[in-house]
Amino acid sequence: MAKRIVGTTPKEDGYRMPAEFERQTGCWMIWPERNDNWRGGAKPAQEVFANVAKAIARFEKMTVAASPAQYQNARARLPEEIRVVEMVSDDAWIRDCGPTFVIDGKGGLRAVDWEFNAWGGLVDGLYFPWANDDQIARKVCEIEGVDSYRTEGFVLEGGSIHVDGEGTVMTTEMCLLSEGRNPGKSREEIEAMLCSYLGCEKVLWIKDGIDPNETNGHIDDVACFTAPGEAACIWTDDPENPFYREAQEAYKTLSEATDAKGRRLKIHKLCLTKKPCLLEGAATIDAVEGTLPREDGEISIASYMNFLIVNGAVILPQYGDENDALAVSQVQEMFPDREIVGVLTREVAFGGGNIHCITQQQPAPRS
Repeated sequence: MAKRIVGTTPKEDGYRMPAEFERQTGCWMIWPERNDNWRGGAKPAQEVFANVAKAIARFEKMTVAASPAQYQNARARLPEEIRVVEMVSDDAWIRDCGPTFVIDGKGGLRAVDWEFNAWGGLVDGLYFPWANDDQIARKVCEIEGVDSYRTEGFVLEGGSIHVDGEGTVMTTEMCLLSEGRNPGKSREEIEAMLCSYLGCEKVLWIKDGIDPNETNGHIDDVACFTAPGEAACIWTDDPENPFYREAQEAYKTLSEATDAKGRRLKIHKLCLTKKPCLLEGAATIDAVEGTLPREDGEISIASYMNFLIVNGAVILPQYGDENDALAVSQVQEMFPDREIVGVLTREVAFGGGNIHCITQQQPAPRS
């Protein structure tokens, strides 16, 4: 039976968020259906989500949550080895509304249930209401029988943090210091919350993300840890690239940083797409009051960095871009012992994210 833990933090109880490259027992996704975000009645997105789920299921247990209205459809479109559970949500970004799992090294598994407000609440959030998404983490914990810590009054999305599992967390100022998240808290108070709930000692702040309009610049489009003492960062030396400044600044920041253990990080460069990924088919997206309107030709954030590390593999976005093959080879160099599995995910980018955004790994407990 899953219960709420009150009065302590994961760090106080000896728990930490493990790095994504550590062992996992499975992965979670939510089936997309929101017609005011996904074009074509969400059918193209459903096909791509299914392809991502099938790629992950080759390496570990895969669970997809679907609404009552979409349960039969999801079940029919996914292979039998993928578990489908019924769950109501507002959209399909489980990285941001789902639980952040933590372990204690003694066989324990718990989770952090961050408050979720659709990337900015009534200040600059993407939709209203978001109450169903804010309950996703607890529902996952109930299914898995995992006790959780609720951060009532503190808003955070999973895509805004990356950890190395050894005391270091990286994030962006653009997101965590944004007005729509925790305006009543100072930078120091936010750092303290991160360290207390992720079991960390040091926060690495990158100034800006590349997605200011939707996620307020999540870190998982910009950089991540690839191994102890190593990180990957987006890179371009083309001043015409729309993300040139952010990539250069992030690389400089990480190159000068040390982690919680005092190590100077080894930084791997990961290319950006050669051409911007531009939204198509906006006319098939429902116009709904309270939801960000979409237009053909607007830049969709298509970052190769938004990959997912799973047991024995990396599931990597592909966009039909000239740099797809280069991204595969660069990620293979970062992870020589893992298979690199590319999945064409332009459709997910059109909706506002990518593979990392639509997945949430569940780590293996340690003993």
